[in-house]
Amino acid sequence: MVSRVEHPAASYKKIFESVEELNEPIPAVITGIIPSWLGGSLLRMGPGLFEVGDEHFQHLFDGQALIHKFDLKNGQVTYYRKFIRTDAYVRAMTENRVVITEFGTAAYPDPCKNIFSRFFTYFRGIEVTDNCLVNIYPIGEDFYAVTETNYITKVDPDSLETLKKVDLCKYLSVNGVTAHPHTERDGTVYNIGNCFGKNMSLAYNIVKIPPVPKDKSDPIEKSQVLVQLPSSERLKPSYVHSFGMTDNYFVFVEQPVKINLLKFLSAWSFRGATYMDCFESNTSMGTWFHLASKEPAGYLSSHKFRTSAFNLFHHINAYEDEGFIVVDLCTWKGHEFVYNYLYLANLKEEWEEVKKAAARAPQPEVRRYVLPLDIHREDQGKNLVSLSYTTATAVLDSDGTIWLEPEVLFSGPRQAFEFPQINYSKCCGKKYSFAYGLGLNHFIPDRIVKLNVQTKEIWVWQEEDSYPSEPLFVPSPGATQEDDGVLLSVVVKPGAQRPGSLLVLDARNLTELARAEVNTIIPITLHGMYKP
Repeated sequence: MVSRVEHPAASYKKIFESVEELNEPIPAVITGIIPSWLGGSLLRMGPGLFEVGDEHFQHLFDGQALIHKFDLKNGQVTYYRKFIRTDAYVRAMTENRVVITEFGTAAYPDPCKNIFSRFFTYFRGIEVTDNCLVNIYPIGEDFYAVTETNYITKVDPDSLETLKKVDLCKYLSVNGVTAHPHTERDGTVYNIGNCFGKNMSLAYNIVKIPPVPKDKSDPIEKSQVLVQLPSSERLKPSYVHSFGMTDNYFVFVEQPVKINLLKFLSAWSFRGATYMDCFESNTSMGTWFHLASKEPAGYLSSHKFRTSAFNLFHHINAYEDEGFIVVDLCTWKGHEFVYNYLYLANLKEEWEEVKKAAARAPQPEVRRYVLPLDIHREDQGKNLVSLSYTTATAVLDSDGTIWLEPEVLFSGPRQAFEFPQINYSKCCGKKYSFAYGLGLNHFIPDRIVKLNVQTKEIWVWQEEDSYPSEPLFVPSPGATQEDDGVLLSVVVKPGAQRPGSLLVLDARNLTELARAEVNTIIPITLHGMYKP
């Protein structure tokens, strides 16, 4: 999978530039044949505004939330986009400056106010951003654009209108939740976020939002904390971006990238600090795996798994097999925070400088870990993993912890398999064969990859000066094979006559079936969903 494509022209810079929203959907020019059964909407979230007035947003996760929609209907395709009317966006547009502190960009008091009102503004505290640029997913019959704070934003998936801001703290004991929940067939939504546990120490709550009640009331109002997991450090929770779920268990990976709570609280007292300023690395803890059962819900405190340090953002999948839990992850080696390399100034450098920075960053690797459920003291020092198809090991130490060593499913120098997707409806929490991902070449997204997690075989779609997004898998109607379906990705080709397009690939071999091109640049998107 190692990419041989270079990007000396640096046309990738265009995906990090501001665009305007559209007044109405624009029709796409279609080449190839879109499967007749493919009718619905591809919804994508990402940053669309990278500066306000004279102020530039600093980090990839700071740009103001833009929702994109490709509509597929009767063989025709249209493209539409609108900015989400969050408080962060509306107030920035009103005052023509950054008003609410974002992930890596600090907001400062209004320079037009007098010195006394500016002074008091410094001590009022930082408002938590509602800039929901990361993902969109359904809860009950509604759709929510999300980031990783306690605020989620209800949107209309048809008109893309902003409907309502929701504060999850009103319903759940969490400081925020991830942008990657898990959803069961009946519509139950699970998520995880950090919280204050016993004795004012930090912990992690797995929360459950039920399906739509019979009385059609809002399921968020009936949310509940399902189980609480302890934090290895009292005042420094780990950063969590996603988690794993099998038929019977939740898998939480506690990584060495920490949120320093004291720094965070002080940032609320003094302006000039950002969320990024509150992260630090624990250089000695390594990485811990925690398990919790679903029914009945409970933390498996007797199972203590640890391994060497890595960053983790995206779980691929997890499943149970013969008394083991198999966990596949997109990892970054070491304890340094990968987000340190995602400042826009770095990503918009000339190609040789981009490569130099990536060479210093933690290196990506797709790994498989295997967690034994049946543990006996007499097995100390032995490899407990007996699955025939993996080289991953688990060894019980004298202190009762189990040391894990992974099987590497893919590794290439500065070539990441990230933003992973699977045939979710068929394979989430179950043994599977295929993962689809976005290939990052020195952090620049330039290919789509299919990985056979059993044989390690790979397939690649790549086109010169083209920058795709996370590929979403849509199964064919009545499909019996795991990879019978299509992949949908938004591709930007800055030098083309119609630079933005929806790409439709055959998921079996990554051959192109069709593309729908529009005469507009589309900035980078992070995550999204397909709505049939």
